Amino acid sequence: MIQKLFVYLVLASVFISCGSDFEKNPVDNLIRDLSDVPAYSIILHDMNVEGTVFEDYFHQYEIVKINKNGEPEKTTTDWIQVPEEVFQKHIDNMGMEIVSKSEDGKLSKTAAPPGYSNFVGNEKYGRWEQNSNGSSFWQFYGQYMFMNSMFNMMAFPARRSYYDTYRTDYYGRRPYYGPSTSTGGRTYGTGSTYTSRTSTGSNWKQKMTNSSFKNRVQNSVSRSNSRYSGSSSSSSGSMRSRGGGFGK
Repeated sequence: MIQKLFVYLVLASVFISCGSDFEKNPVDNLIRDLSDVPAYSIILHDMNVEGTVFEDYFHQYEIVKINKNGEPEKTTTDWIQVPEEVFQKHIDNMGMEIVSKSEDGKLSKTAAPPGYSNFVGNEKYGRWEQNSNGSSFWQFYGQYMFMNSMFNMMAFPARRSYYDTYRTDYYGRRPYYGPSTSTGGRTYGTGSTYTSRTSTGSNWKQKMTNSSFKNRVQNSVSRSNSRYSGSSSSSSGSMRSRGGGFGK
């Protein structure tokens, strides 16, 4: 009897372990693989949903990092299948930085405009410059100048006013999508002004022009909102706010 119980417990442990690995957030695997990198940003580059009755969810990430030679470089991952919960968590975060690591090893997992958590505002990498109308924007130093294009700041500069609001009211606490636009949309994130300019070849953007696909995704988000609404009050409030990113 004792031997049978022992075998049952071992098998149960293996099953739970395998299930845990299957459901693990793949971003955690990227963090593990980047453990030796001094500083980096992981950006949600693109998203995809495949299937009808049974859906599979996929992410593609961009990684902007400082290599061991102190030089910036950017890589794009292959498509990675993610659990539905992870997909729904980041449904509004395309084009945004979802993880960053600073030189002191500190990790941030709160969504922000690309580069804002560690590189923008860090005097090691650049400085604030004032333009002719008196407003300031971030400019990387010569050694890191390619980060301007890596974070799409040539077309969409990091403004000092946006950054100050982010650091004061959002950093490490809640996602920051920038100020509302004149049409009531978001500056950053899925369907935002930023992604409309920088993600012209996006798989997700192309699929969202299909009305049936768009309706199916919105219905899926609504079901997920209901499913996860019984968790903590903070997470349910975050989930309820996610419908606004579509089609803006």
